[in-house]
Amino acid sequence: MKNTALSHVHEALGAKMVPFAGYNMPVQYEGVTAEHETVRKGVGVFDVSHMGEFFLKGENALALIQKISSNDASKLVPGKAQYSCMPNADGGIVDDLIIYMIAENEYMLVVNASNIEKDWNWISQHNDLNVEMENRSEDWSLLAIQGPKAAEAMQSLTSVDLSNIKFYTFEITDFAGIPNVVVSATGYTGSGGFEVYVKNEDVEQLWNKVFEAGKDWGIKPIGLAARDTLRLEMGYCLYGNDIDDTTSPLEAGLGWITKFTKDFVNAEALKAQKEVGVTRKLVAFELTERGVPRHDYEIVDTDGNNIGRVTSGTMSPSLGKGIGLGYVTIENSKVDSDIFIQVRKKQIPAKVVKLPFYKG
Repeated sequence: MKNTALSHVHEALGAKMVPFAGYNMPVQYEGVTAEHETVRKGVGVFDVSHMGEFFLKGENALALIQKISSNDASKLVPGKAQYSCMPNADGGIVDDLIIYMIAENEYMLVVNASNIEKDWNWISQHNDLNVEMENRSEDWSLLAIQGPKAAEAMQSLTSVDLSNIKFYTFEITDFAGIPNVVVSATGYTGSGGFEVYVKNEDVEQLWNKVFEAGKDWGIKPIGLAARDTLRLEMGYCLYGNDIDDTTSPLEAGLGWITKFTKDFVNAEALKAQKEVGVTRKLVAFELTERGVPRHDYEIVDTDGNNIGRVTSGTMSPSLGKGIGLGYVTIENSKVDSDIFIQVRKKQIPAKVVKLPFYKG
């Protein structure tokens, strides 16, 4: 089990630690609902240093990124980030990722912790373009400072105007007395804020200064359990649950990051799938009676026939009702369709709804 550079800090704060993607991670401190509310209304800090960071450099760096990812990275300029995915050769997804353009011919790719080795091997396998690749996942830490009060609470720590860092843009700047910190508005909670990338040796200083600066705003440490309820209320996909090696980006509602204006791995097959139409689709649903949907629960129709399965589910702290994502047959995927979630021996009625669940 690997530790992040801050694992000892979380333990000292009394966090409940769990193994996650091979790392010893804080799942909660004071409880999911309280931590969720902190991020929705104020400001909270996640240690997500388990995420992977790959650096790609060279005149063919963009060409390699274009080949392995579904979105059109040629639209990036320095200081902009892009959400994308890496299709595999079988119609599924190797991983979803964020691509940061640092400078001309220089990019940072941020990938999921559980897929670091798999992703590295996949990109390396396609690197016949002499692109210089560096896996710096072990050297970098990442704090997600999230919530509507994040910019105000953190402004004293940096010389850049945090309110000017728009969604999916970033600055490389001084932060908490540390030079060359990547400050990015690419959060996973839907409540605003920043993700801050820093070298491992500087992260404890960063953590301490962030909490000092935020104390008048009621800043608190937040665990991975609340990260999951926050992202689910927005309908953001989680790799391993809602998308994986067997789910196509088109089935997962990720057509908006699948651009056929360029060639990429398995583009032809995905294009054909788009033309023919998918047979199943990832939908969002709300339970209309009490209950909590969970990963892998069956989804059935009015007659009790299996029409799919739940990929993510929880009791929404903001809405006070059971919500979830799941794949269903295309006939049952329209908004307002009535479906049922098999919770043990009971079939709980639910309705397909539009995302996000949480409207702010």
